[in-house]
Amino acid sequence: MTIVDRGSGMPLVLIPGLQGRWEYMRDTVEALAPFFRVITFSLDGSDYDSYAGQVAAALNTAGVERAVVCGVSFGGLIAVRFAARFPARCATLVLASTPQPALTLRPRHRVYLRMPWLLGPLFLAETPFRVRRELRAAMSEPAARRQFSWNALRTLLGAPVSLSAMAARARLATTDAVVADCMRITAPTLVLTGEAHLDYVVPVEGSAEYLRLIPNARRMVLASTGHLGSMTRPREFAAMVRAFVEEHRDAAA
Repeated sequence: MTIVDRGSGMPLVLIPGLQGRWEYMRDTVEALAPFFRVITFSLDGSDYDSYAGQVAAALNTAGVERAVVCGVSFGGLIAVRFAARFPARCATLVLASTPQPALTLRPRHRVYLRMPWLLGPLFLAETPFRVRRELRAAMSEPAARRQFSWNALRTLLGAPVSLSAMAARARLATTDAVVADCMRITAPTLVLTGEAHLDYVVPVEGSAEYLRLIPNARRMVLASTGHLGSMTRPREFAAMVRAFVEEHRDAAA
């Protein structure tokens, strides 16, 4: 496992989403690094316990005992398992655009899961259409949207995803395996979403379910974004995470 270690300050472990590669969150890492020591990696596991073990191994490799745990999208489900299994190591928990437990997939996405190598490319091809409204809201200048899209394509070519691994993670997301974990979480928890009308990937009302499941969880909304706020507005995302962690500094110490 290759560990990426950037910045200084309070440690923050950043868990990537369904695609599994940290490279897609490079701008997020750079935005967080002025405030945190950011530790991240690419996912390599088969179930929530193995993924949580990977988070623990990354912290061990970095020589960190306790950190802010920030999971983005599918990574938030891993963060929930880690926070429940290793409560002493989770100072603060951030769930960014995290799907609700037992997520219900659209019918065509259920078909993709059965034949990921055949239909997975269709899933990737439809992504620009799912996020185009969000990109327009987050980036008013066409040049900025073109640059973001070009960077995403360049990352895809340089850090190709495993369609079968993505399908396996999506299957995990449809289970209720982390529901019981939520009640065991003791760390201050931030549920961070975009705006409901701009998230065409994970329903915001589903992410808000964690406010009921996790004791004393708090929600914040990153304006002018949907599912991709951590990447389309990384500086604003980092500022919100920093503000929440600063607010709970005593608990995180």
